[in-house]
Amino acid sequence: MSARVESLHKPAYSREEWQTRLDLAALHRLYVHFGWTDLIYTHLTARMPGKPEHYLIKPDRLMMDEVCASNLIVVDIDGNLVAGDHPPNQAGHLIHTAVLQARPEINFIAHTHSRAGAAVSCMKCGLLPLSQHANIILPTLTYHDYQDVTSATDECAALAQDIADKYLMLMRNHGILAIGRSIGECFYYLYYLEMACKIQVDVLASGQDMVLVSDDIVEGLFTSSGAPVNEPAGARVWSAMVRMLDRKDGGYRD
Repeated sequence: MSARVESLHKPAYSREEWQTRLDLAALHRLYVHFGWTDLIYTHLTARMPGKPEHYLIKPDRLMMDEVCASNLIVVDIDGNLVAGDHPPNQAGHLIHTAVLQARPEINFIAHTHSRAGAAVSCMKCGLLPLSQHANIILPTLTYHDYQDVTSATDECAALAQDIADKYLMLMRNHGILAIGRSIGECFYYLYYLEMACKIQVDVLASGQDMVLVSDDIVEGLFTSSGAPVNEPAGARVWSAMVRMLDRKDGGYRD
């Protein structure tokens, strides 16, 4: 498993819940660092340890750099606020609960509306095997056609069906969804898809002839990483991301 954020345990929470809060808060701050924010929008969730029908999410009104471990709220699978003072984003609730219910092994979900991710989600070709960043995650990438998932529960069920056993999704004309059994796995998949989208936008904008990698090579790269049967080796980068955050600002630990 990937390294975890470490901090003093807060007596108001179990050790397991506090650890999950720290991990999720850290990922919010990484959104700021990598430029994946969208005002107060987009959403990240973590399943509550020992309470699989509950999850953590930020209050809708907060920006990503305002999120810390203690101000995350707890919501149940039906959308009821269990703990916290402010409601979650309703679109976030519908999208994330659809995946959490469909994939009981998944503990973290991250959604972005980044410029490059949204751009590639609008391309009929989808993600192309152009870069190493793309090639090592392409076999676990799936697609979901644009739907009114922000208000229609039946469309969220379709989203859960579309993700099937994959770990990444391009939501057509919308953005990116990444999931993971651990925080490191979720971050790893999200980072590589975001980078792959940026590279693809740059290559297409250049107007140069493209060199595409063969399907055989792509499949080989993915198999050698062991994912998704096992957590990808690259998930170990999480501990380095935490060290970087602590050098910049450890406020997410509050």
